[in-house]
Amino acid sequence: MKINPYLIFNGDCKAAFTFYAQSLNGKIEAMMTFGETPAGEHVPKDLHNLIIHTRLAVGDQVIMGSDTTPDRPVDEMSGCSISLNVDSITEAERVFGALAAGGQVQMPLEATFWATRFGMLIDRFGVSWMVNCEKDQ
Repeated sequence: MKINPYLIFNGDCKAAFTFYAQSLNGKIEAMMTFGETPAGEHVPKDLHNLIIHTRLAVGDQVIMGSDTTPDRPVDEMSGCSISLNVDSITEAERVFGALAAGGQVQMPLEATFWATRFGMLIDRFGVSWMVNCEKDQ
C-alpha cells in the first residue's frame, strides 16, 4: 500500500503541478483535461481546459491532483502539510527555496533539535509544505 497526497485546485492545477515538477525535480506522468476525456462532449466548453487528473512522480513517490469545477469550489487548503524528507542540507535548501518562491515562509529552514534542517511554508498555490533533513549525508 502507498499513501499519495491528492491535491484539488480551483483552476490552478496545471500551473501548480508544472511548478512542483520543476521544484521537486519530478516528472509529470499524466495530465488530462476535462475536455480530453471520453465524456468531454458533455462537459461545458469553458471547463475543457481544467485538469481532471494529473500524476507527478518524484523518485518512487507520487503526488496527484485535479481541478474542481466552479460549481464545487474548494476552500483554502489547511490542516494538512506535505512533508518532504531529504538526504542533504543542500537539497533541503534547494527544495525549500524553490517551493517558497512567491509563497509564504511560516518557519525558516534552520537547524532544530531533531534535524539538521527543518522549515515550513505555504506555496503560491496555498499548499502547505514541511521540508525536513534529519542528517546530512
